[in-house]
Amino acid sequence: MVILLYVEEDSVGRPITKEGYQKLKEELERFKKIERPKNIQDIVEARAHGDLSENAEYSAAKERQSYIAGRIADLQHKLATSEIIDTTKLVSDKVVFGATVSLVDLFKGEEKQYKIVGEDEADLKNGMISHSSPVGRALIGNKVGDIVTIKAPVGDREYEIQGISFGE
Repeated sequence: MVILLYVEEDSVGRPITKEGYQKLKEELERFKKIERPKNIQDIVEARAHGDLSENAEYSAAKERQSYIAGRIADLQHKLATSEIIDTTKLVSDKVVFGATVSLVDLFKGEEKQYKIVGEDEADLKNGMISHSSPVGRALIGNKVGDIVTIKAPVGDREYEIQGISFGE
């Protein structure tokens, strides 16, 4: 049984779920094995068109090359400094990294559900919020039945935590 109450980036690497880590690895492989070789071919083809000083295709390919190199370096750094948190082994009665939290908006009566994930995994459309986001920070450490005030651009919102679960 693993109990994780709070994740601080100083105490561990960048927290990330297994799924998020896998997605970063896949993106890195795509850039290394598909994007970079394609870009190299684009540069070769653009060079064949002659005068490089007025060759827009060559300039665009060189800019893309710079972007690809930067993205590869960024992904390698993120993967090297990540700490994979296996959310299937977490047990807590409080909201922690990896928890899926069911909430009720006390003003609108709407139900919401969010999974607390790493910064690189956040995807609000799919209900995944970063542990370091304002909502994530407000939820962490609270229990079922707690009322949490979240500061939003439209004003403060109050939510009641209805449930906390862990797993895939």
